[in-house]
Amino acid sequence: MSVESVIVVGGGPAGFAVVQRLRRGFFDGTVTLIASEGVPYDRPPLSKEYLAGTTDVEAIRFEPAEWFAEHEVDLVTGDVSSVEPDTGEVRLADGPTLRADRVVFATGGAAALPPIPGVEQSHDAGTVLTLRSLDDADALRARLGPGRRLAVVGGGLIGAEVASTAAGTGTEVVLIDPVDPPLVAAVGPELARRLHDMHAAHGVEVRTAAVAQVEAGEEATGRALRIHLDDGSEVAADTALIGVGMVPRTALAVAAGLEVDGGIVVDETFRTSHQRIYAVGDVARLRTDDGELQPRAEHWEHAVLSGGAAGAALLAEAGPSAGPEPIESPWFWSDRHGVHLEAVGSMAAPGRTITREIDGAPAVAFRVDETSRVIGCAAIDASQAVRVARRLIARGTVVDADDLADPDVPLKQLMRRR
Repeated sequence: MSVESVIVVGGGPAGFAVVQRLRRGFFDGTVTLIASEGVPYDRPPLSKEYLAGTTDVEAIRFEPAEWFAEHEVDLVTGDVSSVEPDTGEVRLADGPTLRADRVVFATGGAAALPPIPGVEQSHDAGTVLTLRSLDDADALRARLGPGRRLAVVGGGLIGAEVASTAAGTGTEVVLIDPVDPPLVAAVGPELARRLHDMHAAHGVEVRTAAVAQVEAGEEATGRALRIHLDDGSEVAADTALIGVGMVPRTALAVAAGLEVDGGIVVDETFRTSHQRIYAVGDVARLRTDDGELQPRAEHWEHAVLSGGAAGAALLAEAGPSAGPEPIESPWFWSDRHGVHLEAVGSMAAPGRTITREIDGAPAVAFRVDETSRVIGCAAIDASQAVRVARRLIARGTVVDADDLADPDVPLKQLMRRR
């Protein structure tokens, strides 16, 4: 069956990447992008520049509205109520039924609310917030500033970024996480320790505990929330931000009869269990050629690369093409308290960690396997190290541990070895 029309459900980075790849690949069929929030925009600034008020919505859009008209992309604002894989019909909750030869699910995820007494009630009351959308960021930003007190529950990437941004607005911030330090699996223990210690150094109060209960605050404290921790202490706050992960939006896929197992199961071209349907980004879960299910990837770059790969696979179906694009080692970045963090590959895979110090502080952590090949790297304010590590991972280069640890050995020198 020829492919002459594609509908993409979801306007995040993965969905937009599909559309962009199709048009860059000179796909001349009909392309429709259904985005519940209108013109697609980037998400990482929501916890940083946009939340701080230093940039606006126009600046974080992937492209201006005119781009979609110029590239003949039908941009539909709305929510999808159902998808019929056999016919390619996509029904809008408040609108017409559309149809296409191929449908791509780029439905992303929803912020997770932990099953803690009082959290859902406070969320409904608007004092416990999450951060996944522009509306979420607007609601949180309205509750920041001098004299305000914010409790951030979760010290991972989102929680740390929000804590840093909020502190920069003059907000009193308390960061709560039961793990000390968070992010060890992502960046290794040495960098995780350094990153977590930055909070206290920048005026953020850190509590190592789990939240046991959330309830309305007492008049004596003047705060809207009273947060009980499992160590017996309490935190009074005006607002709490929950940053403990996300839940993939798979309801449409389940209703459509697609295979779902902790995400929409896809092959290496991002095709689902139905030949008409693809899935990309946070919602997709890869099954490799040998049948092994991989963990879902929830990073920005994976969303973009998976969208591009699905777009390339669709181009291959539509006509002559180079075929699907390979997905490189996972990479992510984050910013907090004026420093830039990047990581590539896996810092939790079997092996050992080798740390390189810069100016007396751990700055780069390499993960190497039993054959002394680099399989992961994390770095603080050392983007070049991550770029080199990415190439070492791709090449399978055997490295010397002493060279990795020695700041006097140029990392580019390691790329000349095999």
